[in-house]
Amino acid sequence: MRLYSIEGNTQRLDGGSMFGNCPRVVWERWVPADEHHRIDLACRSLLVCEQDRNILFEAGVGAFFEPKMRERFGIIEAEHLLVRSLAARGLSPEQIDVIVLSHLHFDHAGGVLRPWIETQGALELAFPNARYVVGARAWARAMDPHPRDRASFIPGLCALLEATGRLELVEGERSETLGQGYTLSYSDGHTPGLTLARVETPRGPLTFMGDLIPGVPWVHLPITMGYDRYPELVIDEKRAMLERLVAEQGWAFYTHDARIAASKIGTRERRGKLEYLAVDPLESLEWT
Repeated sequence: MRLYSIEGNTQRLDGGSMFGNCPRVVWERWVPADEHHRIDLACRSLLVCEQDRNILFEAGVGAFFEPKMRERFGIIEAEHLLVRSLAARGLSPEQIDVIVLSHLHFDHAGGVLRPWIETQGALELAFPNARYVVGARAWARAMDPHPRDRASFIPGLCALLEATGRLELVEGERSETLGQGYTLSYSDGHTPGLTLARVETPRGPLTFMGDLIPGVPWVHLPITMGYDRYPELVIDEKRAMLERLVAEQGWAFYTHDARIAASKIGTRERRGKLEYLAVDPLESLEWT
């Protein structure tokens, strides 16, 4: 088993939205903002290469948006950067066998589509041979979104995935498609059915954090996003996840952190309270 962090298209989004009710004077210590109050964000995927298959955990935002929408959502590159990053690892889109999506918000699932500059707006899958693994409740939310997050989904994407005949909707800890070595857990604070994949590796378990903990600053328990459905539930779910990572000495993989791809989790006492923090940070992941 070989594991790599794979960089996709990058974004700049409003820092206040990304840090919820945290004051700017606090969050800007961690992530500087530009003149438009936006912060840099990655859309990072995890690539697991087994002996006979290649598994991609998430696909980032991709480049499916038309230029006007790309500018609105602060997407920097017009090309499909994920495809280029995979090519640097010697892999074509045809060689990706499985894609696991934590949820179907466009900044996590848009990368399964070919770029706008090639299709002029038609929705076409970029990975023609891949099987897709999606949480059943995350799928249900995408099929019937709430007005609060309807704009976060890609109209027509679910139909396109279903039409492949290679879609698995999962509810429990195991996926038939993934098999042994992978377990799934679920979170509802950000969006219903957010699916978090845990990979058993020779260096210890690694969990893809999705939007439960999108980057190192959000390891701090009180820090939530304005996009979160239930911020208090996010905090409770984060605490449970971080406790598990500390206990098993596992790794957290971050999809949106512009600088750090993964870290372990440590604790410290401060003002009589237990705090969690990222330790042993890795700017990129290359475990071979």
